[in-house]
Order: sequence, then C-alpha cells, then structure tokens
Amino acid sequence: MLQLELYPTIQALQCALINGQFTVLDVVNHFLDQAESTRDLNQYIELYSEEARTQAIALDQKISSKQPLGRLFGMVLSHKDIISYKDHSLSASSNILKGYTALYSATVLDRVIKEDAIIIGRVQCDEFAMGSSNENSCYGPVKNPYDAERIPGGSSGASATSVASDTCWASIGTDTGGSVRQPAAFCGLVGFKPGYGRISRHGLIAYASSFDQAGFLTRSVYDAALLLEVTSGIDAYDASMSDRPVEKYAESLNISASGKIAYLDLGHFLDKMDAEIASNYADTISKWKSEGIDLDPISMDWLDDIIPAYYVLTTAEASSNLSRYDGIRYGHRSPDAHTIEEVYKKTRTEGFGMEVKRRILLGTYVLSSGFYDAYYQKAQQVRRMIKNHLDKIFDQYTALILPVSPVLPWKIGEKIDDPVSVYLADIFTVMANVAGIPGVSIPTGYSKGGLPIGTQIMANAWDEKKLLALAQTLLFPPPQLKLKSMNVGSVIYKKDLETGQLTANWNLQAGDNLVGGTGHATGTPGQDYAGTYAITYYTTETKKMDTYDLVIEKSGDYFSLKWFQKDDLKCVGVGLLQDDCLIAGWQTIEE
Repeated sequence: MLQLELYPTIQALQCALINGQFTVLDVVNHFLDQAESTRDLNQYIELYSEEARTQAIALDQKISSKQPLGRLFGMVLSHKDIISYKDHSLSASSNILKGYTALYSATVLDRVIKEDAIIIGRVQCDEFAMGSSNENSCYGPVKNPYDAERIPGGSSGASATSVASDTCWASIGTDTGGSVRQPAAFCGLVGFKPGYGRISRHGLIAYASSFDQAGFLTRSVYDAALLLEVTSGIDAYDASMSDRPVEKYAESLNISASGKIAYLDLGHFLDKMDAEIASNYADTISKWKSEGIDLDPISMDWLDDIIPAYYVLTTAEASSNLSRYDGIRYGHRSPDAHTIEEVYKKTRTEGFGMEVKRRILLGTYVLSSGFYDAYYQKAQQVRRMIKNHLDKIFDQYTALILPVSPVLPWKIGEKIDDPVSVYLADIFTVMANVAGIPGVSIPTGYSKGGLPIGTQIMANAWDEKKLLALAQTLLFPPPQLKLKSMNVGSVIYKKDLETGQLTANWNLQAGDNLVGGTGHATGTPGQDYAGTYAITYYTTETKKMDTYDLVIEKSGDYFSLKWFQKDDLKCVGVGLLQDDCLIAGWQTIEE
C-alpha cells in the first residue's frame, strides 16, 4: 500500500511520480481501495472508477513520454454533489433531483480537469448545502472518520471525510456560511474559502447566490493555494466575477507575516464555548505570540446579530432559488399528482427534506408582504453594518483570527430536533460569507477524545495571497535556526538547475570528533529546493554510507527536511537559503 502521507503537498507527490517511484494509476487504485474499505462512512454517492483509471493511464503515458503536464497532474479530487459535472449524475443530495444528469460542467471543475486533475467521485452533502452536520441528506448521514458516532460537519461534510479517510488527495466543496471551513476543522484539514467573486459560481446549484462560493478541503495550505490559482479568474458565465488578475498564490507562501493581526477575545462568548475548544484557542494564541506573531485582542459584541441576519437573508434567497424545482421541468415528479396544483404540492412535499422545507418557509415568510421591511430589509442593514465593522478592523490589522466552531462535533442525531442550536454553531464562520471576504481553517490540535480542532483566519476582500501565506506561517512557524545547537550535524545543498540534481556537503559532530563528506541526490525540485529526492551520502574518501528518501518542504522563508529509509523517519532538519544554497541543521530520531 502506498504511504501517501510521506508526500505532504501535491508538489512532493508530483516529484515522486516524475521520478518513477510509482504511477498515477497506483495513486488512483490506492484511493479506490481506500474508498471501498471506508464505505461505512457513507461519503461517496458515486465513484468514477473506470474513468479515473483511464485518465490515470493517459497521464502515466504523458509522464513517460515527457509531454507537457498540467499544474495539477497526479491530484485526485472528489467533488460535492452540488457541483455540475457534464454527463454525470447530480442530485444536491435531494430526492427532488435524483436521476438528473448535468448538461455541463461547473467552471471550477472544468479548470482543474484542464490542468490534469482526476475526478474520482461524487460525494454527498447536506441537501442543497443546507446544514452544518451532513445529516440532512437523502442518502443518510455521513460519519466522522475520527469518531463514526459523530458528525463530520457540513454542508461539505463528505468532502472533508473523503480527504481525511485517504480516499482522494483533495476535495472541491462549497461554502455558504462555513460549509468548507467547519468540516475541515472537524476532520483535521485545511479548509479554504476565497472571497466572493474570486472563483466562478457557474455550475454550482444555488442555495443563496450572494453567499455561495466554491472552496477546497486539502491536506496542506500549498494545495489550497495551487487550486485557487488554477480556478480563479474571470468567467463569462458568472457576472459577479472580478476581473482582477490571478496571482501566484502557491509561489507566494514564503511571504512573511507582517503587521498586526487581530484575534477575537472570547470573554463575551465563553459561556457559549466548549471548554476544550476555548482552551485550544487560548493555547494557540499564546503559542503564536511566543513565536513572534504580533497579535492584539479585540471584542466583537456585534457578532450576536450575525446569525439572525444571515438566516433571514440566506433563506430568502433559497426560497427564490428553489422555486425552480416544481416537478415540471426536471427532477422528481410525484406519481400521485393529477393536476398542476397537485404536481407542485406533492412533488415538493415528497422531494424536499425537512430542513430544506423549513428554510423555504422561513424565506417565503420574510419576503412576504408586511414582513419584508421588518425582516429582510433590516437584515440587509445588519449585513452592511457587519461589513463596516470588518472594514474598520482591516484598516488596522492584516488579518483576523477566531475559532471555527464554538462546539466539538456532536453525535449523529443529537441535535436533529434542535435546529436553532445547529444554526448558532455557525456564529464564527458566517461573517466571511456575509462580507464576501476570504477565510481559512487550519488544524490546531485535538480534544481529549481525539477529535480535531481548527482555528480560523480571515482577511480583507482580495487579500487571499496574504491570507494563505499567513496560514502557512502559522501552521509551520519559522524556527530559530541555530545550526550548532541542532544536535549533531549540518548540510549544505546546491542545486543543478539543468538536471534537477543536488550535491551535498555534510558534517557530523560525533563526541569530540568532527567528520564529514559529500552527497548526491536525484529528483525534480519545485519552488526553490522543495521536492522529493533519493539521496546517497559518502565519506570524504568517497565511501558510500547511507541512502535516504529526502522530503524538503518550504514553510515561509524556511525549509523542513525529513529523511526516510523504507518509510521509517530517521532524521529531521530545518534549513534556510543562503547564496543560492540550502543550509540545514539536522538531528537523528531516537529509536
């Protein structure tokens, strides 16, 4: 079985593929085997097994014949059952759309496929993306891979579990009020939502059109940045798209965090927080402060107004968007309906689940005559107020840090009869959608019971590059590089730009003796020295010593290095560029 955890980014995986360590078909078969063995999580509606294998074989041929490869080659993706994929089934996890086949592909899928990504399957979600638990689905609840009795979050819960259970490399979901970031936090992943207008909504089944946004659930910030880079840019099919130029998000992760960063003071919210989440948040903030991040606490009492405003506005848009599902044009039609009125009533009664009906009714109510001004118009005013508050914060600060969820993942069925408590769990995530700004969730620890916990970062509109660079820095803070105190040794690498090979000069402090030698590595380096290599070290007398698999990752201005032998981690190190060389200190792992 492949140990893909040894390849922390798609860049590292691509190096291994080019070097012939395994094939794209091997990767696809690994994920398909994992999908089969994790069926009990109830995540996939449909696997595109033969399609994926055919695409993998074609990619392997391109690699072997040294043809140009797309930026996402080797990346195997699942997609949420809300995103259209031409000639494939699409249901929004609702009975009302069962049997429907998409007539075209969403722009976000089109763009990843053009860059040689492989779509392995369709994963379920809360019906029409309405939910925070992935229990509101006609296919039944999805289970959290860390505890099968608990929810994975929603509405992109199955997108999160498909990555966390190692059945795909990454997943494309949607985020209307936290539907990428919250399940990412509940499943130990990076969950990234770009700002409104950065990625086309063309081909996404609409829930609330002024809030909806495609997003990514990934193993690393680098992968999220690369997916954003590939999928961003103007689209003639989406009039809300910005014509701002697409930036080099993946290549810009080495930007150092600068300026002050605000974080939410939990004082006002502590009585609403799970104690373990509050403790993890406090510890995370303290850790980042100790690492030199300039953090200021701020209060946000106005957050109490955000949930009512959000649910008034989104349900109003939902009631309008879902009026098209009537049993006439496509999807389910009640077999017991004999008149036009019965077609409408019985089809929608049979086709929609309880949560969708609840939101349609609420939305219809707030838009109705006599209540429009009192509810919908007032909620729009609150939305403007929230945007003004955030503008003032971002006038002073580079970013804003806050929890993802006030609660840990709850048990399946525990809150099914208490929708208000589920709505309140979105209090920290919905503001990014209300204001149209980018947000990212990063893993920051675990509960005593082993459940993942995430922390959220938001930035101002169009500041995705800064946001992702900051997320990378906070996940992998730059260490204080002190080579002499790094335990036993140091090494200097130099890269041959034409061949992609590395040469090394190393030394080892063994007691009072200093010994050293050389090294030679083959591989395909990506950005700077990042990549996966096969390296052999020699003594000064050119006597061969040891051979390792060397994985180099870039983290801000620094590099992390890991040396493996037969998948066992033997040494770790940290490096820094100096005069075009990578200088690293290293230490052995105690057996």
